[in-house]
Amino acid sequence: MVNKKLIVELKSILKDNQLLIKDQILNRFSHIWKTDQPLQAIAVTFPETTKEVSDIIKICNKNNQEIIVHGGLTNLVGGTETKKNQLVISLEKMNKIEEVDDKSRTITTQAGVILETLINAAAEKNLLLPLNFGARGSAQIGGAVSSNAGGLRVFRFGMTRQMVLGIEVVLPDGTIISSLKKIIKDNSGYDLKQLFIGSEGTLGIVTKVVLRLQEAPKSRCSAIVGVNSYELVVDLLKFLESELGGNLSGFELIWKSTYNAMTESSELIKPLSNNYEYYVFIESLGSQPKQDYDLLENRIEESLKRGLIIDAVMANSDKELKQIWQIREDISILASKAKFDQHFDISLPIPKIGEIIDSITKELNKLNEVKTIFPFGHIADGNIHFIIGRDKNTPKLIDLINSIVYAPLKKFKGSLSAEHGIGLDKKAYLYTTRSKEEIKLMEQLKKLFDPKNILNPGRIIF
Repeated sequence: MVNKKLIVELKSILKDNQLLIKDQILNRFSHIWKTDQPLQAIAVTFPETTKEVSDIIKICNKNNQEIIVHGGLTNLVGGTETKKNQLVISLEKMNKIEEVDDKSRTITTQAGVILETLINAAAEKNLLLPLNFGARGSAQIGGAVSSNAGGLRVFRFGMTRQMVLGIEVVLPDGTIISSLKKIIKDNSGYDLKQLFIGSEGTLGIVTKVVLRLQEAPKSRCSAIVGVNSYELVVDLLKFLESELGGNLSGFELIWKSTYNAMTESSELIKPLSNNYEYYVFIESLGSQPKQDYDLLENRIEESLKRGLIIDAVMANSDKELKQIWQIREDISILASKAKFDQHFDISLPIPKIGEIIDSITKELNKLNEVKTIFPFGHIADGNIHFIIGRDKNTPKLIDLINSIVYAPLKKFKGSLSAEHGIGLDKKAYLYTTRSKEEIKLMEQLKKLFDPKNILNPGRIIF
């Protein structure tokens, strides 16, 4: 039942193009990630300023109206799924970059700006925003902050939270907390921004951020190498870290099955044969193009001599570099290999990953309904992804697959979510890598910030 009073109040503070109701919603939103069903919602709002976000939330709080926050809709754990009795706050109109400061090496931006737009804006000032992942062309920075996104360069530059210097956020009662500082050091009490980074919009809505930038590298060198044992992959990582120092910025691993599935299409090049058990994508960023290329080439040759790798291809141009990395960055297309798919995003101690993934794969292969298993990930920070394809879509099968993948996590002190968050999909399994005491503290924080449970309800805990 639509709350007519709520709609009237929203119309009083928003322009016509900032509010959708009834059939307008179905016409505007026909697809959301992971479903082809039309969006169900009481209304969709499009604030343009932090104050408008605050005004909308105050109206919703007064009317006990549940709110779901929408960004770029690239979330993989059901974080943006919306029920017909809920209201959407979409941040897509909050798309202004307020400042790129090349002196302090910061960028101040509204939450609805697309990540790739920020990367390009920084590059224009010869600066680097290190945050980089496959959905950068559609993901919004507010969502990246709210989910503490990771990506391809975490082990060198850290997660999103390591890049956030300042933040502006609206609490569930409409209170605006604005701390848009550009400073790196600030020990004046609790670091409150960290409560909102990674809390998936359950404690407040991020509306602006100040991000720390780096000097843009003058060189980017890449290679793909073939390795025949996981132990040698770990040895290769240690060798390259010690030899390349701070230049090593990417060390991505895909398994043989994943590489073969990606390169069987004529649309992608096959830089190496499909004879190897593992394929590692290596990236170095530096300041001296020729010396950096020669250094990586020399260390790749040394890796061959030491028996760490069996084969290798260096990228000799920007075109070749993009072609090599396309194999890694486009892996999400493998979800179409089966009728239904499940995505996993786990963290494990680096030395244990090989044997654990082998064990998980062995158990999954016992299920007739499982048709494809594609492991890959950010091996240098211990983050492994799975795309598991199946021909049935029953809750029992989904739960069984989840149980198999999550079973080793507690024993090896891993995490069921390295970078994607918990959302709706993983909430039931949070206990596998979080203690009762930790979950209780999360519940207490949620109740303190949002006693009416109106903001992104059902995500993470309740």
